[in-house]
Amino acid sequence: MYEVDIVEAKEKLLELIEAAMRGEEVAITQDNQPVVKLVGIPKQAKPNRKAGSAKGMVWIYGGYGIRDNYWRFCDAV
Repeated sequence: MYEVDIVEAKEKLLELIEAAMRGEEVAITQDNQPVVKLVGIPKQAKPNRKAGSAKGMVWIYGGYGIRDNYWRFCDAV
């Protein structure tokens, strides 16, 4: 971790953010007292998904009744 004065941090904010994204910790100081700590947020791992893992848990209704009734109505008109 390294410390940077607030005036210098204002000038080099982009560099400090990039350093935090690389995993470094940056303390911003005012009057030699730390007031802000920049740290990167770790990336969250994506969950391992496997095709077919929900097999038997999901049912999709075919909707035959609605479609059949619609065509019967059209034929009657």
